Amino acid sequence: MIERTVVAIIDDEESVRKSLVRVLQASGLHAIAFPSAEEFLDSPDGPIVSCVVSDLLMPGMDGLGFQRMLRTKLPHLSIVFITGHADIPASVMAMKAGAVDFLSKPFRQQEMLDAVTVAIERDRKRRKDEKIISNAQALFETLTPRESEVLSLVAAGLMNKQIAAEIGIAEITVKIHRGHIMRKMGTRSLADLVKITEMLRIHRTKP
Repeated sequence: MIERTVVAIIDDEESVRKSLVRVLQASGLHAIAFPSAEEFLDSPDGPIVSCVVSDLLMPGMDGLGFQRMLRTKLPHLSIVFITGHADIPASVMAMKAGAVDFLSKPFRQQEMLDAVTVAIERDRKRRKDEKIISNAQALFETLTPRESEVLSLVAAGLMNKQIAAEIGIAEITVKIHRGHIMRKMGTRSLADLVKITEMLRIHRTKP
């Protein structure tokens, strides 16, 4: 059973919307349906949605136009396209732009569930990564300006002696700062500390 998650269905055909809602809800997902891309984009539900299943050809904004708008308004959302018309160039464009899958109607229910599962896993990983980065950023903000400077030099690969020479302090003081940094950032090794600097994009050119 798939974990209960919110999926948005966008299709101008009511029968398709109702059918997909039934399929997804039967699999433990919560599905919300919209008759157009515009209505979804105007909805306040965007942030709670894990992925979008959208028709490619719709009145008003088509699927590719919707995908471009998503990159601007809700860039975190993965999209699964469905279409009743084989369109190889459009499918190639959609996949290159990051679509999870491109399903031609009629498709098997399992094909849809598999595609949605991939999209949900992308969203789950994104949320997990964002939480890790947010926590790391909060810890980084507890550092003093001097500790932040030392950390940037550690990220640049400098040894304690080199850092001391670079910023004009004693080597023992650098060691003390590094100890404080490790404690505040909750790391036990230099490798862990370097991983955090990479996540937070803390870089300084090695002198």
